[in-house]
Amino acid sequence: MKETYYLGADIGGTTVKLAVISDNGEINKKWEIPTNIENSGESIPSDIHQAFEKALDELHIEKEQIAGIGAGAPGFVDTETGYIFEAVNIGWKDFDFGKKLSDMAGLPVWVDNDANLAALGENWLGAGKGSQNLIAITLGTGVGGGIIANGGILNGANGTAAEIGHMTVIPEGGAPCNCGKTGCLETETSATGIVRKASNMLKKYPDTSMSSLIEAGNLTAKDVFRAASEDDQAAKEVLEDVFEVLGRAIANLAIAINPEKIVIGGGVSQAGDQLLKPLEAVYRKYALRRTEEATSFGIAELGNDAGVIGGAFLVKKNQ
Repeated sequence: MKETYYLGADIGGTTVKLAVISDNGEINKKWEIPTNIENSGESIPSDIHQAFEKALDELHIEKEQIAGIGAGAPGFVDTETGYIFEAVNIGWKDFDFGKKLSDMAGLPVWVDNDANLAALGENWLGAGKGSQNLIAITLGTGVGGGIIANGGILNGANGTAAEIGHMTVIPEGGAPCNCGKTGCLETETSATGIVRKASNMLKKYPDTSMSSLIEAGNLTAKDVFRAASEDDQAAKEVLEDVFEVLGRAIANLAIAINPEKIVIGGGVSQAGDQLLKPLEAVYRKYALRRTEEATSFGIAELGNDAGVIGGAFLVKKNQ
C-alpha cells in the first residue's frame, strides 16, 4: 500500500509556507512562495495549487496518495467551508478560499485560523505533544492564540474562539488596536506593543541605553529584552508590565480552560527563559491553585514549521 501524504499551507502577509508531510509527521519537502496581495489576493489559491503540483511532480508522489490540504489564514475563517470573512493583511474579504483551492486541486481542503494551526502543530509534534487541553500563544507583531480542549481545536460559534489578542486589558485610555478597539492584549504585550511602551519611557528615563535606537525609530522587542538583561531600568519596567498583563490574561484563560500545557511561540518567545520564567511566576500568582498545579509551561518547539505541520494534522484528523 502506498504511503499517504498531507499538504500544509501557512498563509502570511509576505510569504506562504508550504510543506509535503507524511503520515508520521515527517516533512518531505518544505518551501515558501511570495504572498501575492495584488487584486486583493485573488491569485493566492492558484499560486498554492501550482506550487504543490510542481513539488509533487518532483517528489514522484501521485495525487491519489494525497489525503488533502490543510491551510491556515490570518483572519476570521468559517472552518466548515474554508470561507474567509476577512484577512486584513492579505486583502481578503468574503473570499471563498477553501472552495477555490479545492476545485483547482481536486482535493479536500480544510482551513482554519493560522494561530489555531500553530496550536495543532505543537499539539501533534511539538511542545504540547499529546496534550488533551492546551493553550498556545503566539507573540509576534500581534498576539494570537489557539486552544485545544478535550483533544480538539476550539473554534467557537463562528470561528472567533481564542482571539486572545483582542481581550481588553486596558479598559480606558489604552492604545488603539487594528481591530478597531483600544487597550487590547496585543497592544500591550506584542512585539509592537513592547516597542511602543519602551519608546514612551524616554521622557522618564532620558539616559536609557535604548535612547539612540528609540530616536532613530529602530528599536525592536529583542533590543528591549537585551537592555533589560543589562539592567536598564526603563527596559525592566516595560517587561515587568508586559509579564504582569500577559500572565494575568493567561491565568484568566486557564481558569476557563484548565490546560495541562501552556505553550508560548512567535518571535518574542526567542527570549526564552527571560520571558518564560517571570511570565510563569505571574501566571501562578493569579491562577486558581488547583488550575496552576495541573499546568506546565514551555516555549514552542516547531518554530516556523508549526503552521504547516498543523495544516497536515488538520487533514489527518478530518480525513
